[in-house]
Formats: sequence, structure tokens, C-alpha cells
Amino acid sequence: MDILRIVLTIVYVIDCIALTVIVLMQEGKDAGLGAIAGAADTYWGQNKGRSMEGGLIKATRVMVVIFFVLSVVLSMSFLTK
Repeated sequence: MDILRIVLTIVYVIDCIALTVIVLMQEGKDAGLGAIAGAADTYWGQNKGRSMEGGLIKATRVMVVIFFVLSVVLSMSFLTK
């Protein structure tokens, strides 16, 4: 069981670092004056899910789910020790 705990801890640390990097790579949600003029309705605004920004958002969601699952599993494994 100790080997599994060590492996999960290593995966957890890698996930934390990757999640930090992915969040820092994302653009801000501040639309500025472009939202008032309707610039958000352009091609890039409508197809954001297929762009790199959309991929970063999906990757963030996956990494957050992995983060929470590993947090719960590791906390339960340390409680049973």
C-alpha cells in the first residue's frame, strides 16, 4: 500500500504543477469594450471551443477533476494509516 500511496502522491504533485501551468496560460475573461460593441460575436468568439483557448479550458476541467479525486483518495489513505 505504501508504494501505491507514493505513486499517487507523485501523480498528485505532477497534476498540481500542470494545473498551475494550464491556468496561467489562459487568457483573462475581461472582454473590455469589445463586449459592448458586439465583438464577441465574431468567428473566433463563436468557435472558441475549437481553439487553443477552448482546449485549455477543457484541460483545466479534467485536471481539476483529477486533483479533487486524488485529494480525496490521498486523504482517505492517510487517515487509515
